[in-house]
Amino acid sequence: MAWSLLVFHVVAGCSLRPYEFGESATEATSTGTMTTTTAAAMSTSVAATSHDEPTTGVASGSTSAASTDHGGSFTAGPDLGPSECDPWRKACPEGQKCMPYSGDGDHVWESWGCFDLVPDPAGVDEPCMVIDSGVSGKDSCDDGLMCWFVDWDTGMGTCLSMCTGSPEAPTCPEPMTSCTITAEATLILCLPHCDPLAQDCTGGDLCIPNPQDPNSFLCVLDASGEDGQVFDVCEHANGCDPGLVCHLPEFAVECDPSGLGCCLPFCDVSQPNTCPGQGQECLAWFDPGQAPPGYENVGLCGVPSP
Repeated sequence: MAWSLLVFHVVAGCSLRPYEFGESATEATSTGTMTTTTAAAMSTSVAATSHDEPTTGVASGSTSAASTDHGGSFTAGPDLGPSECDPWRKACPEGQKCMPYSGDGDHVWESWGCFDLVPDPAGVDEPCMVIDSGVSGKDSCDDGLMCWFVDWDTGMGTCLSMCTGSPEAPTCPEPMTSCTITAEATLILCLPHCDPLAQDCTGGDLCIPNPQDPNSFLCVLDASGEDGQVFDVCEHANGCDPGLVCHLPEFAVECDPSGLGCCLPFCDVSQPNTCPGQGQECLAWFDPGQAPPGYENVGLCGVPSP
């Protein structure tokens, strides 16, 4: 069981958490296109699940067809709590690196500190191991990297880059990754892009919309558990099975209208309609001519608005 679960709460209206991305929701138009013109907002927050696994704290944003501009309103500011170093400056003594950790034993990252580098540390995308615990701040990755997608049973994971730049303008050093800031700005990770139709993430991870970049989808860990089937109620963007996404309940008559979200299938707009719901069509995720290369056929099963 993997421990570093990114979990995006989906709620209607204002953010339930203090860390806001400030993005809007989507609606289906009469032309069958997902847009960002709806007045209703959705927001997200970040947590983790399973065993005594570490939790990521909170953050919020939206699940939308075209999210807000990357590197803008989602930053949480410089409040680092009881931290010994600034992750954006990484000013630690030689032989150490600035890492997030839990300083109070609650399995939640809330602090930053300087920790010793291991001899011959692992590079980006290379296998790694957490040391002592998943929230100790210690791992076998090089400076500027963090061991992520960790298997709880083995302690093994993959080194991912942490974001560079500044809280106001975060960047990622590797192509096809996006900066995702969670846990009240204590986690700043560059997560890999993916294809929601192919669901091409490794290790059973999900491919879901990037809440901070309108032009990409990200690989995150599957938090659906025994639930997450089509039309199930969901509270997290990664609370649905692979190929589904937690979205607004009004997109299917089979969804519980009182639920925070509903698991709906991605679909291919270039193929015959295979959507399972009554009256559902494959609605293009992007407006005509606005889809980034490779995402032209991405759609969501939904009932078009009148």
